[in-house]
Order: sequence, then C-alpha cells, then structure tokens
Amino acid sequence: MDIRRTECSLQGLTNHDIDQALIESLLSFQGSKVLLIPPDITRYHSKAGYITNRYYHLLKDIATVDILPALGTHVPMTAEELNDFFGDVPLDCFLIHDWRNDVISIGEVPASFVSEITEGLWKQPVVCEINQLILNGGYDLILSIGQVVPHEVIGMANHSKNILVGCGGKQTINGSHMIGAVYGMERMMGKDHTPVRQILDYAMEHFLSHLPIVFVLTVTTAKQEEVFTHGLFIGESRSTFEAAVQLSQERNIDFVERPIQTCVVYLDPREFKSTWLGNKAVYRTRMAIQDGGELIVLAPGVTRFGEDETIDRLIRKYGYIGRDNILKQFHQETDLQNNMSAAAHLIHGSSDGRFTVTYAVKHLSQAEVEDVNFQYADYDQMIQYYNPKNLSYGFNTLPDGKDIYFIPNPALGLWMDKSKF
Repeated sequence: MDIRRTECSLQGLTNHDIDQALIESLLSFQGSKVLLIPPDITRYHSKAGYITNRYYHLLKDIATVDILPALGTHVPMTAEELNDFFGDVPLDCFLIHDWRNDVISIGEVPASFVSEITEGLWKQPVVCEINQLILNGGYDLILSIGQVVPHEVIGMANHSKNILVGCGGKQTINGSHMIGAVYGMERMMGKDHTPVRQILDYAMEHFLSHLPIVFVLTVTTAKQEEVFTHGLFIGESRSTFEAAVQLSQERNIDFVERPIQTCVVYLDPREFKSTWLGNKAVYRTRMAIQDGGELIVLAPGVTRFGEDETIDRLIRKYGYIGRDNILKQFHQETDLQNNMSAAAHLIHGSSDGRFTVTYAVKHLSQAEVEDVNFQYADYDQMIQYYNPKNLSYGFNTLPDGKDIYFIPNPALGLWMDKSKF
C-alpha cells in the first residue's frame, strides 16, 4: 500500500480528501481486530485526532477497535481531553500505555552498530521494548497515526518512533533520548537518517517486520485554530515516511531572514502543561536566536516540570544547567544514569548560556522556576506587553519600537539560521 495525497491549494487537503484516502487504505482489510496508535493531545494540531475518529467510524461495524495513544512518558489523557481530541469515540475504546510496566523486550540493537552510527559517542547496546499489546494483542491491522515534523530527539518525528518510543519502555526511551543528546540535537533536528532514527529503523526491520503495521502520516501547519493538512501519506514502507519528511522539511522549517534577538513563544494550555513539553520553545528556536538574545515563553497551562513524577523530581533537583554540567552530573549520579531520558531532557532544554530563557507562568512560583535555572515572569503581567492576540507570526515591531519574533506554537516547526542546517 502506498497512498499519497498532497495539497492542491493553499488551504490544504479537505476533510473529504482525507476521508477518501482513509477509505482507500481499508479496501483490502478482511480482519476482525484493529489497533489504532495515535498521538496524545500534545499533538493537538496534527489532524491525528480527526483521522483516528474517522478510522473508528469506518471500522466499528466490522471489527473490534482498540486505541492506544502513544503517550511515551506523558501523563494519560483525561476524559475531557479524549473527547476534545478524538471527538465522539467511546471512552471504553481507549487503552493507557504505561512505559514503566506494560512493556516487553523485543530485542537489542547491538553495541557495534550503535557505536558506528554515533561516531563512537555511544558504545552500549539499546534494548528495545514496546507495549505488549502491540506484539501479543492478536491484531489483524495496526494503524500508526501521527504527524511528521522536526524533532529534537530523532530529527523528524513519527514512523518507527511512534511505536518504539511513543509505545516504548524505559530502556528504549532512555537510550534513544540520551544518544540524541550526546550526539547533539542541532546536528539532527529537521533531518532524516540520524543515529536515533537508524536505531529505531533497525528495530523495526529486525524485530517488528512481521506485524501488520501501516503508517498514516500527516504534514500540517496551523494558523490560530485552523489546521492546514499539506499532505497525508499511508503505507507500510519507509518510502512513505520519506515522502512525508520531504514535505515537512518544506513546510515546517522556517529559515529566518536574520538572527532573532527576542523570541516570544506561546504555549497552548491544551497541549503544554509541563516544561518537558513546553521546552519545545527552547529546542525549536535555539538555532535561530542570536548569542546574547532572549527567549520568552508564555506558558499559561504549565503546572509542572516533568510529565512523569520521577522525572519531575529530577528536573527540580538538577535544573537546566547546560550540556557540560549535566554530562558531568550524569557520570557521577546514579539517579540520572537510571533515568537517562531526564538527563537528555535537561541537556535539550538548556540554552548553554547562549541566550536567556524566561518562563511566564500562572501556576508555578518564582522560586520553582528560578530553581531550575530559568528566569521567572508573571504570565498576566507579561501579556500586557507581549499579548499573543495582538502579535503576528514572525517579526513584529512593538509600539515602543522593540523588535521581536513571535511563534504561536513551537510544536509545528523548526526555526533556524540557514547556515546552521
């Protein structure tokens, strides 16, 4: 199967266009049990919620349909969030992925392969774990649904990552995140065939090729509440993913005309409730902000640092203190060694002193924010000056003459000086 739909107008694919592609993808289906693996609400503008809803309605009368959101380490979605993102799909269709307890080992990516692709920066094997239902659930069709977009851990999100990280276990999540951090996210973001991608592709080829997995991949952008679906790619092969990568690189990477002195990023409270998620504001802009610049993160929904309780504690303990300092702590402290994804996140979320990071929040105290090495601002006071309702995407000149660059959703792109790509 290889179904590819790309936009014919600036408005992107219509819902009818998407529906017809989904119908076509099921023409040869003859089974009785289907697993849908969409993202959670942190990919609110991916169009994956709509696609999951449509697949449910297309399949519900001919098959049992289970839905396993690819949570990774994220907090499970509430009933309200499930209804908001997936519409009228019955709540009893949804399963919860527990990355610490619900997984089984499927194999190991050998140390020799890992060392070769990381240029010797990581010399340990990567144990691959996935949710046991994917392997042992008896599904006749597994539809992995999600958005291809630049990503800090792997280069470009989705495909094998949705299965092996989104529905993965502690060892896979820890290993992939730390390898990406050590190799360097600025070497990977926006690119295919990165070391982390090659590790997950190895696992797909060697351990999961016997499963009936079909990838349903979108490329989207959004303007305020309107989502534009630029492409939809459905198929089993890697070439399906590669086509989506090419389109995403065209649509989701913004080469700024000049380095940014002040970058203001808004975090939609429906998507971003932690700095674990909200630090996409740091990852995705770091190659566009000039040295000595400032990043202001408007974060009305952020209430915590980690999605996971253990990771939240580790972020509060160590803080975003820079790559070199975290690596030093990592080699000394067993709690970071046992939770490598937390160490990797602390590296990713640090500006390494190149620019300041200010979190404007409503639900965290000044002491909490400053204790993790960010600057603090009161959200309600900050939006008196940087009101997202009055700002346009891109460069803005404020009434007092200050020049800023505004990003309404960091999850949908990557911003950089072209010389750094």
